[in-house]
Parts: sequence; C-alpha cells; structure tokens
Amino acid sequence: MKELKTDILVIGAGSGGLSVAAGAAQMGADVVLLEGHRMGGDCLNFGCIPSKALIASANAAYAQAHASAFGVADVVPRVDYAAAKDHVRDVISQIEPMDSQDRFEGFGVKVIREFGRFVSATQVQAGAYLITARRVVLATGSSPLVPSLPGLDQVPYFSNETIFDLRDKPEHLLIIGGGPIGMEMAQAHSRLGCKVTVIEGLQALGKDDPEAAAVVLDNLRDEGVEIHEQAMVAQIRGHAGAVEVVTENGEIHTGSHLLLAVGRRANTERLNLSAAGIEVTRTGIKVDASLRTSNRRVYAIGDVAGGMQFTHVAGYHAGIIIRSALFGLRSKVKTAHIPWATYTDPELAQVGLTEAQARKRHGQAMEIARFDYAHNDRAVTARKTRGFIKVMVVKGRPVGVTIVGHQAGELINLWSLALANNLKMSQIAAMVSPYPTFGELNKRVAGAYFSPRLFENQTVKRVVRFVQRWLP
Repeated sequence: MKELKTDILVIGAGSGGLSVAAGAAQMGADVVLLEGHRMGGDCLNFGCIPSKALIASANAAYAQAHASAFGVADVVPRVDYAAAKDHVRDVISQIEPMDSQDRFEGFGVKVIREFGRFVSATQVQAGAYLITARRVVLATGSSPLVPSLPGLDQVPYFSNETIFDLRDKPEHLLIIGGGPIGMEMAQAHSRLGCKVTVIEGLQALGKDDPEAAAVVLDNLRDEGVEIHEQAMVAQIRGHAGAVEVVTENGEIHTGSHLLLAVGRRANTERLNLSAAGIEVTRTGIKVDASLRTSNRRVYAIGDVAGGMQFTHVAGYHAGIIIRSALFGLRSKVKTAHIPWATYTDPELAQVGLTEAQARKRHGQAMEIARFDYAHNDRAVTARKTRGFIKVMVVKGRPVGVTIVGHQAGELINLWSLALANNLKMSQIAAMVSPYPTFGELNKRVAGAYFSPRLFENQTVKRVVRFVQRWLP
C-alpha cells in the first residue's frame, strides 16, 4: 500500500470537483484528485453537454420542417439518428480536453483513476493508495434513480447514462418522468422523428411555475408529444421492441423503447461514509451552511450534498470551498440567486421565488411585473412570440423571476445578478438594451413595474402640469 499525504483530497472529477482541484492547485495547495469513472463527470458525458447537443440536432430538423413562415419552403427533414449521435460524441470530444487528466496534472494535481473509500475518519483508500488529507472534498455527484417497479428488471430500459449510446432511432419512445430531463428528451426525440409518450405520476414540470410550465407543455403537445399526468406506473412488461407501461388507472402505453427520467440519487454507496463518521440523509450527505459534513475535515459539494442538482451549483459550491478550506474564510451557501433552466422550446427559466412562493412568504406586500414576448419586436421578427417574463417584487426589489420563452436560459442571467447583489427594479430600468434584442424584455418588464406609478398616478400628473405652466 502506497501512503500519500496531501492538503486537499477531492473525490470525484465532475464539475465541482474539477473546479476545486484546479483552483486549489493553482493557488499553491497540494491536491490529489480521485476519479474511478470518466473525467468530466455526468455533465460532460451523460447530462448537460450530450443532451444540449442532441437538442441542437432536433432543432435543426424542426427548422427545416417549419421554414415557410420565413418565406422558405418547408421540407421533410431526412434524420440520420446515428449521425445525430455522432454529433453528440463530437461535441463531447471537443470539450473533453478541458476536463482531461493531462490538463489537471498540468496544474499540479495528482490524479488517481480509482474510486475512493474511507477507512477511518482521516484516511481514504483508492486502489493501491492510502491517502491522508488535511481536508477532503466529496464531489461524487448523482446517478439516475431507478425506481422499484414491478417487471422493470425483465424489460430493457435506458437512462440519461445510456440513451446517448443508442444509435437506432426509436419508433416510439416511452418516457417515465415529466421533469426537465424527461421533457427535454421528449421534444428532442419527437423533432427527430420518433413518436413519444411521457408518463408522469404527478404534474409534468411540477417544480416550476404552473403558468409557465403550461406554455411549455402546450407547445410540446402541439408538436405531437403525448403527455399523461397523474399517471402512476403500476407495472412494466414486454420485451425489447415492444414495451408496455401499465398505470394505476388502467391505461396501457405501448412503445418500442423505454427511458427512465424519474430523478437522481446521490452517489454515496462506494464511500463507506460510516467509517468517517459522516451523516447521510434521504437526499444525500448532510452538510451545514458552509458545506461541512458531520466530520469537520470533510466537505460535500454538488449533487451529493443533497440540495439543488445543477452543474452550476456544483461550480458555485467549489468557490465556497476554495474560500473556506484554502483561506480559512467564513463562507456560507446562499440559494436565492441560483437560477435554473429547462432547455425545451420554448425554454423555461427560474431564479428566486416563484409566484406561489412569493405570495406565501410576502403576502400583499408582493407585486408582479409582467411583460409578454408578443410585445418584443425581436421576438416578432423571429416568430418567437410565445412566452412571458414575470418578476415578483417586494419593496422595489425583485425576489423571484420566471421566464418562459425563447432564450429564457440566457435572459435569466441578469436576474441572478440582480438577486445576488440586492439590486432594485430602478437599476434594471436604468439599463439600456440594444434594439431590437430579446434582452430588451428584461428592461421592459422593469418598465412595466414603474408604468402604473408614473402614468396612473394623479400626483405625478399634477406635478407635470404645474411644471409645464412655469417652464420658460
């Protein structure tokens, strides 16, 4: 057994772990990084990157079939599903060098391609290595949740970890789960020429604002995606090429392929956390506001910490760890400014409180400012007028923003900045946007907040009339 001592031991080479390792090493710390699977983690290999690449292929096919509104003849796209998967693989290969072992070794990180497990409160074993670290950062991420459904073990199925390896286009894809992953893959496969049925036990996109989610779901239904809500699955049966999903209400959905998209589970099983005295909850590793576990030398970040499961959250957590573990600065996690987006068409994005959450917390003190895409000139030119932005405002400051529409994931960035820095609506209104842009929506919704105060206020009108009488 080879013994190693290090300042920082990072377990997991996904987004969060890589950020900690690179930052710590470049700032002078001695860093060891463990990864028993693929460098880059879920996001690069099975999640964000491949899914957005496949969505890009799907959008290209859709554009060919819906070009007549722009004076260009519609054509039936000739979809080569295997070639679309080649595009996905090519995209991954272009980004892979940024997450590669060679690159991180260039930063001075010792990379060991083994899984790690605690053997005591202070030591981790990884293959032939026994590692003692001053601080340990657990960044092992999450994996697809496989529910315990009768018959599932007898039927072939896909998850986000395997669907991108499929090269034969599904004739009819059944998707269990109507969350962001399920709905993104549903629309992508429908646009690539597959028949798609989504079976959701509760509400599709149920964690998002219902009004905004309805815009997305209506559009998917218009494109031919079948979405069944309040449909709890009772049984899976059939075989490859002919899969049946039976729901508790007696419905039977038959398709050629099955995709599970019912959630994620924290990757903790390999870590032997009990040996280190680290507590685990139902959702992941228990951490405090500084991301420390019950073992004061060990931190947990990203999905495995049991909170918001987004790649950008893992990156944000990495910054918290750098400040705390390297510099000894008190740094606590805040979530009010963390945005998220679902990359359907139209996109759906949220930061801060939803309308329902804001009403519950702030009552009548909360106001809503709203602006529709249909009144944005750039949206009209691009025929992307479906959607809206609404801002929940308390005492002149935004506390939450919902955007559904074209480029919602881009537009939400400004509002994350606003919430992170406690900006006022007046500061958003003072912004000047190029015309015509979709970004103008952000300024116009701030204007919508002030319009009643300026144009419906009798005091303002009296002041204006008085000034006009006395101006030379």
